[in-house]
Amino acid sequence: MSTSKTMRAVRIVKHGGPEVLEPTEVPVPTPRAGEVLVRVSSVALNNTDLWTREGAYGRPGDPKALSGWRGPVGFPRIQGADVAGRVVAVGADADGGLVGRRVVVDPAVYDAEGPDANPVGLMGSERDGGYAEYVTAPVERVHDVTESPLTDDQLAALPTAYGTALGMVERGRLREGETVLVSGASGGVGLALVQIARARGARVLAVSSGSKIDSVREAGAHRVVDRARDIAGQIRAAAPEGIDVALDVVAGDLVSEGLPLLREGGRWVIAGALGGHDVAFDVRRLYLHNAQVIGSAMHTPAHFGLLMDLARQGGIRPVIAATFPLDQAARAQEALARREHVGKIVMHP
Repeated sequence: MSTSKTMRAVRIVKHGGPEVLEPTEVPVPTPRAGEVLVRVSSVALNNTDLWTREGAYGRPGDPKALSGWRGPVGFPRIQGADVAGRVVAVGADADGGLVGRRVVVDPAVYDAEGPDANPVGLMGSERDGGYAEYVTAPVERVHDVTESPLTDDQLAALPTAYGTALGMVERGRLREGETVLVSGASGGVGLALVQIARARGARVLAVSSGSKIDSVREAGAHRVVDRARDIAGQIRAAAPEGIDVALDVVAGDLVSEGLPLLREGGRWVIAGALGGHDVAFDVRRLYLHNAQVIGSAMHTPAHFGLLMDLARQGGIRPVIAATFPLDQAARAQEALARREHVGKIVMHP
């Protein structure tokens, strides 16, 4: 397949507000050995886009330092972790049979080879991403989903949100029949958690705002707690015997209020800090009850493989809240930041 020599892209040249998103024309990247070139059909937005743009991740020993997902951002940087598209070219040592295939890109940069490697970087932060007409990716991170019944928009919604959710579910060792608490349930990761936990056979208790409760219930939650009211009291009423696993993207006060609600041997899995990253809790609630607090950053290669199996089977159906053209990336990120939507926001190059 032939490609042009230049492409439209949106990049950041410094940290800041939506105004630093810069529509531009840049050369189409050339796939290196072991890489493929993907024509982007859809790219989904994530909170990490906002926080990388703002430099909000901090660094070990300096929590207020401007930083990308795992360190300083090399500017200019094309944002966008979540890509669905078609392979149009391959570099040396890459499988030429992928050309023309519909694919999803695993956006993680891993610390090692093997199925249980940890993510230490992210496309759109540590390497250029999908806010563009084309993007390169290592061939081992490209998954053929040509036969999936999902749309390109739904496929693009999967990598970060559903990958993060599946990583949380796996690290939390969620089992059929257990009661699970999902915080931030109307967001991209939250809805993914609700759908995956329900598919695992868990009883799903979700936390959401009043205006979004019906949408969260439609996604599969058995009970929905209104976050504007006494959350701990509502959880006690809905699950008087306690919860087995908490899948938490909010943190903040919810951790200190919620830990006493864990059953013996319960697991509290945290993959976000929408409610604040400074957390205080009574450590006795951990060691006296054999409970665990588990950090979960995205997924492993094995988790992502499981996710792609679900995508090929159509076993999950991401909700698309809105779509924007690429040149309206600033508007799209502003819509994401307002958090008035349910599901995922997607852009089309």
